[in-house]
Amino acid sequence: MTALEVEGLGKVYGAVRAVADFSFDVRPGEIVGLVGPNGAGKTTTLRCVSGIIPPNEGQIRIAGRSLRDDPVAAKRELAFLPDEPRLFEYLTVREHLAFIARLYGVAGWEPKAAALLEELELKGKEDSLPSELSRGMKQKLTIACAFLHDPRVILLDEPLTGLDPFGIRNVKRSLRARAEAGAALLLSSHMLPIIEELCDRVLVIAGGKRVAFGTIAEIRAQLEAAQGAGQGSLEDLFMAITSQAGRPQDPAA
Repeated sequence: MTALEVEGLGKVYGAVRAVADFSFDVRPGEIVGLVGPNGAGKTTTLRCVSGIIPPNEGQIRIAGRSLRDDPVAAKRELAFLPDEPRLFEYLTVREHLAFIARLYGVAGWEPKAAALLEELELKGKEDSLPSELSRGMKQKLTIACAFLHDPRVILLDEPLTGLDPFGIRNVKRSLRARAEAGAALLLSSHMLPIIEELCDRVLVIAGGKRVAFGTIAEIRAQLEAAQGAGQGSLEDLFMAITSQAGRPQDPAA
């Protein structure tokens, strides 16, 4: 079964085609890394898949539900973590979680919320407002809110930004735990060593188009067959692939 399926995704901004004929899937229990140069189409892809902006072309299915034909049911299975925390300035940490629980109809949310605050090192901050939290704590509150309703598909845009080394290690552990519990994760990041460490498959986008998709071993073999240069780290493979794909076109990154 496929938890997230994207077929022929296309998005145009005026005269600029940001994403073209972009297809991929993410299976339950899998973490897929979405990587590409600045302006390649990563954020546009995530915004289309999350339903924030409508695509011009293609089909998106979340847990078997069409985002176009059944958007409410599809979005109930989804969580999206943007690159900047989006919080309500006059709600405390506890009130943020209560709001999300009410929005998604999470029964018995208080113990789940307490466990998430413990897991994400926010215990003791329940009555704090966002203005009283550090950048990293705001990020972790956003993650806690995203995890509260047990989404089957999780989209993450640079989720480790602003975290210290302890926070990064803890969030990596949390992401693995969600995948092991059966969630499908699509993780966009410029931190290629993190992608290489966490992800089962890697999806490379450049110029709004898919230029590679598979395990690192599969991408290395494809690159070796095509160019005779498939050795090295994910960073080395990324440089070799994207240098052949042309300049990025997406003004929204």
